[in-house]
Amino acid sequence: MSGSRFPGLTHALDEAPVSRFHLRAALVSGMGFFTDAYDLFVIGIAAILIKQQWQLSSGRLALLNAVMLGAACLGALVFGRVADLAGRKRVYWLVAVIMVVGALGSALSPSYWVLIAFRFVLGFGVGGDYPVSAVLMSEYANRKDRGRLVGLVFSTQALGLIVGPLVALALLGAGVGDSLAWRVMLALGAVPAAAVVYLRRRMPESPRYQAQVQGRYQHAVADLAQFTDGAVVGAPAPAITHQMGLRAFLTHRRWLLMLAGTAGCWFLLDYAYYGNTISTPQIIALISPHSSTTTTIAIQLAVFVVAAVPGYALGIARLDRIGHRRLQLIGFAALALCFAVIALVPGLTTALVPFLLVYGASYFFTEFGPNMTTFVLPSEVFPVTMRATGHGISAGVGKLGAFIGVFLFPLLSSSLGLRGTLLLTAAVSLAGLLLTLVLPEPAGRSLEEVSSGEAELGGVPVAATADPDPPVVLGVEPEGRPGSPPDRAA
Repeated sequence: MSGSRFPGLTHALDEAPVSRFHLRAALVSGMGFFTDAYDLFVIGIAAILIKQQWQLSSGRLALLNAVMLGAACLGALVFGRVADLAGRKRVYWLVAVIMVVGALGSALSPSYWVLIAFRFVLGFGVGGDYPVSAVLMSEYANRKDRGRLVGLVFSTQALGLIVGPLVALALLGAGVGDSLAWRVMLALGAVPAAAVVYLRRRMPESPRYQAQVQGRYQHAVADLAQFTDGAVVGAPAPAITHQMGLRAFLTHRRWLLMLAGTAGCWFLLDYAYYGNTISTPQIIALISPHSSTTTTIAIQLAVFVVAAVPGYALGIARLDRIGHRRLQLIGFAALALCFAVIALVPGLTTALVPFLLVYGASYFFTEFGPNMTTFVLPSEVFPVTMRATGHGISAGVGKLGAFIGVFLFPLLSSSLGLRGTLLLTAAVSLAGLLLTLVLPEPAGRSLEEVSSGEAELGGVPVAATADPDPPVVLGVEPEGRPGSPPDRAA
């Protein structure tokens, strides 16, 4: 074969330096994930006001806090699979539409059960956004900065954590009544979601998905060149697609082990994280029962800003250097230690300042650790035909853990006390550390290398008979790279 001045598509993506198109993709994904985080966590504050207005029992309050997480579990499972079958882009904007409907419906709900129904709709869309946001960014990223770029998408969760309490403080400080304040808080989640609908419809399909699954290699090359303004150009070549059925994926020992690691760790992390985060106002109320609603919200905001935000920032900066798996191990170990200290040191759950210091440290190591890596790792370790499915299963199982944690926290704290509940959380964190050991280290490796090749592990390569799209790079003959195995997308 004669030489080409362009590398194969996946090689071009893997070696491309971080450019404006990477940041554009991260922005579009991140805006959606900011909405996810805002909608998921603002209910912890809104529920305080709703409880007072509608006189909710502890059971109904627990359901209100948790229903969106249960729906997110279902949404991640459904839309993760659909994204592998119908394409990432179609799911990408559809889930944003669902989030707009769910947020507006929640804000306008006339009764408790109508609110529950719309929170379920909202959660269904949020759950679907998890796998597609992570996978699209992962498939656009280069191998050296992939963790940082996917982590950047995830870090917009920090803004969601901060904006919710800020909105609440602004509304209550301005004298807005409780009944209107919680409706405005829930309605604001529709604003960024509506912007995301427009932006995501303009974003092209994942080039790896187009080339490797749909067999539309020439179209993938064209879209990538246009989206990157010519910064990344792959050589046109005969399309090689890969196929893997859901049954083959779920019965293969390697992928089951990967799912056990990604889904299991996410379940354990979300049980601990969401149970504590959404219940933070109740935790503070247990330690400082005389604090006003505004004071409680301000304390929660301070914990996020002082402890969580630096964790996100340092996680983005160091993730690819430390290693994705290694950082998850560090984070789980620190979480187990922090929760054990709170539970076992006498008097720590009755003194607000010492409690907040250790509690804040747990937040730091959650973000600088498994809260970020459980989002990143499932977007890397699965093959392209099952990448969104694997991430969706992992996210869905994670949200199941979140649902259980949020629903059980008020019940456990009343029966076991705060110390007993947090000691259980420490044990859960330790289990997450042990389960992380089954996962590989993807940092610095190409997606195709990490997934080890579908042909060897249950996937079937299929040479496309014809690419439905015409060649788009003029003057370059279709060819492979001499002396190397076929590019997964070439």
